[in-house]
Order: sequence, then C-alpha cells, then structure tokens
Amino acid sequence: MTLTFTKDIDEMCYPYIFEDSPLCDFEILTDELCTYIGLALSQIEQQQVNEALGWLQPKIFDLNGSIRGKCAIDEQDIAQLKHYYHFFKSKVTDNNKRFVLPRGVGPTALLHQCRSLSKKVTRQLVLIDKANIEVPQTLPRFTNLLVNFLFAVTRFLNQLQGIDEPEYVSNCYPTPKRYQKG
Repeated sequence: MTLTFTKDIDEMCYPYIFEDSPLCDFEILTDELCTYIGLALSQIEQQQVNEALGWLQPKIFDLNGSIRGKCAIDEQDIAQLKHYYHFFKSKVTDNNKRFVLPRGVGPTALLHQCRSLSKKVTRQLVLIDKANIEVPQTLPRFTNLLVNFLFAVTRFLNQLQGIDEPEYVSNCYPTPKRYQKG
C-alpha cells in the first residue's frame, strides 16, 4: 500500500510528507535543527552567543526553504557565519585540541546535538545531489561551516563554565602530521 494524503487538511502535517524524495528529509532535519537552536537560545544569557544564535535561527529556516524554493543562503550569510565562527574560535584558550569529547550542560549539550544534527543536514545535501537534484553551492558551504561554528560555540561556553572537555585522540586513525606533537 502506498501512503497518501486523505484530502482532510487536519490530517496533513506537511505538504511534502508523502513525497519519495530526499528533499523532504532535508526539510525535516532543518526544522529539527531550528527547533533545537531555539531551545538552546532560550537558555543562553551570554550576550555574544545569544546574538549569534539569534541571527542564525531564522537562517536555518532560510536553509530549509532554499532546497526547494529560491535560495536564501548567500555569500553574505556565509561571511557572517564565518565571522561568528572565528570570533568564538579566537576566544577558546586551548584551541589546539583537534576534537573533544562532547560535554556540557543545558544549552551547551543542546548545541553539541545541533552540531551533530548539522552534519546530518550536510549529509542529506550529499544525498540530494546524488539524486540528481541541483543543490546551490552556498548550502553545503553554509552547513559545513555551521558544524565548525557550533563546535567553537560549545567550546567557548564550556570554557566560560569551567567544564573540561578532554581531547579525543582516535585509536582507529593515524594522527595527521600537522597535529602531531613534538
């Protein structure tokens, strides 16, 4: 049996929910990401993080609609996100850690979840492209940068709260020479 819309608008949560396309999955993931960012934002009092997330949240809905409608993520958005990324990255005093075990409480833990979810959003763009659906190049650039931005913000917030994030060094992969100590 193929699921379809019953024609009762009360029984329709989203116009594309029965679509057999990776576009709908992308839109659902970005909706979830926007929700988690809003939840974290409602718990953050730190002014610079609050400002950055306040700017970012509507951009996630722009990202959502950019895959099916007019692309609303442009070079200015990428530049602004990069500005925020470099700002928070510069505030982290132990920034030589390549990867950390994700830790933190409240909104920081939520932002770690957003970081992980942003990787899923980026991966979904890859699947959309593999389905021969055109993906504006600003979208994967924005979502990849978003992952790095959220990593920097979580590091910054944990630093402010005195929460240690131990560096994680994989036992599965060799450490690239540029990160080797000594």
